[in-house]
Amino acid sequence: MNDTTPWQGMQFGIFSVSDITEDPTTGRTPSEAEKIQAAVTIAKHAEEVGLDVYALGEHHNPPFWSSSPTTTLAYIAAQTERLILSTATTLITTNDPVKIAEDYAMLQHLAGGRVDLTLGRGNTGPVYPWFGKDIRQGLPLAIESYNLLHRLWREDVVDWEGKFRTPLQGFTSTPRPLDGVAPFVWHGSIRTPEIAEQAAYYGDGFFANNIFWPAEHYQRLITLYRQRYAHYGHGTPEQAIVGLGGQVFLAANSQDAVKQFRPYFDNAPVYGHGPSLEDFSQMTPLTVGSPQQVIDRYAGMRELYGDYQRQLFLMDHAGLPLKTVLEQLDILGGEVVPVLRRELQKNRPAEVPDAPTHAQRVAAAFGDEAPRQAVPGANRGDNLVGASPYRDAPAKAGASFGPGASR
Repeated sequence: MNDTTPWQGMQFGIFSVSDITEDPTTGRTPSEAEKIQAAVTIAKHAEEVGLDVYALGEHHNPPFWSSSPTTTLAYIAAQTERLILSTATTLITTNDPVKIAEDYAMLQHLAGGRVDLTLGRGNTGPVYPWFGKDIRQGLPLAIESYNLLHRLWREDVVDWEGKFRTPLQGFTSTPRPLDGVAPFVWHGSIRTPEIAEQAAYYGDGFFANNIFWPAEHYQRLITLYRQRYAHYGHGTPEQAIVGLGGQVFLAANSQDAVKQFRPYFDNAPVYGHGPSLEDFSQMTPLTVGSPQQVIDRYAGMRELYGDYQRQLFLMDHAGLPLKTVLEQLDILGGEVVPVLRRELQKNRPAEVPDAPTHAQRVAAAFGDEAPRQAVPGANRGDNLVGASPYRDAPAKAGASFGPGASR
């Protein structure tokens, strides 16, 4: 393998929380229009420098702009060829799971399968009443809503009744998942063991966005997820699918990196005016320094968390101008990620699964057979009678539809 050949054992990419923050070095705050267009430029450049994933958060309040990730990701999909489009958070608590099922299946079709998503509860309390929900029910909402979403992607006709939305009778979510395989789901959490349990129960991925708290906290969450993944019969603990967050700022030497990044860190809306840059870098994965320092830090992540499948970095935040973000991506993609690919491949056990992709999951579900191409029969949109409004036969085990669908 050469330095430019992606190794699918792990995926490397970036994620955005879509904040619009004043540049503390100039006093200038970009407009929403500028930041939206900048996100497209950043995602396209991520592919150009050899990264695998671009993930976008969801927010519904200023100073964030990303209220409709699927719209943005579809636009990016049309301008990229291999980049996996994901979410940093899709709000499973305040979005209707029916709409999530429809929107992300549609995006999956438009992007040719280059789609997955990270479900989470978010960190903005007021969002709950804005969408008619009660924050005190956040965890039960997350559990119930995903149960429904999971079924909607795997059953052509769903009868369902729960606590937090109106019942469904004979409902079909359209379009059906591309090739009969639902988008891969990561369950994102920074603090909640119940979410690790949920990810393990379904055999989904667990994304620990470990950018705020010490490693020991996330070790406990990831260890719980791995143990419960094995308990539910999906494989060994080492075969569980884990993703990690990260933060870096790069320069040829560490002194320049610290000098350039300090004003942005000190005024960042999340951690500014709190711990010092040095203390925060010691407590969390934030690494401000040379490419070699970043390589050394992140090559050691598997010593903390085991072999894992996805590493995402937060790059376009805290008021950093677009030019600086693009320069950071040049260094990350040109000097850091190629070395990390090699380092994290060394001594990786053969039984540790590669990062999930659509093609891989279609092959696992259908083998040498052709994947599903959903073709509706003639019906009035009323599926109360009959097993399915589609013409194809029930699925084989492991596929995303029919009686053979996996849990």
